[in-house]
Amino acid sequence: MKKRSIETTVGIFVLIGLLGVAYMTVKLGKLEVLGGKHYVLKARFGSVSGLKPGTEVRMLGIQIGRVEGFTLDQNNLVVMVRMKIRSNIKIYDDAIASIKTAGLIGDRYVTIDPGGSGALLKPGGVITQTEPPVDIEELISKYVFGSVGDKKK
Repeated sequence: MKKRSIETTVGIFVLIGLLGVAYMTVKLGKLEVLGGKHYVLKARFGSVSGLKPGTEVRMLGIQIGRVEGFTLDQNNLVVMVRMKIRSNIKIYDDAIASIKTAGLIGDRYVTIDPGGSGALLKPGGVITQTEPPVDIEELISKYVFGSVGDKKK
């Protein structure tokens, strides 16, 4: 009887430990178990160099969502970026989406200037005003080879 009691106690502790590991995995991995309250917006970019699914979407410096994925629009030669935005965030139809770099050679992320025209973007809406990422390598090579700041005569 005593052996069964010890086995039950150990089993309970193992179960509690597994639940703790699962909880930490979800929290640290920033996963959503039951979906959460979000809506999807899209943005048209000429280039998404360095951007990956799961990348942060920020507005005014705080995270408001994540990049879900990409679709190539071959008719217009643009990339449609699907972004999952928290439902309590309001973005207007004159918003501007930009791809920025965290630090000099850091990860890329999307930043949104929310606009303020009065007409809200509905779920599934498209941000048409975008700024592509700055190509740091191109800027460095221009600087090294002396073509930055050259004025044409």
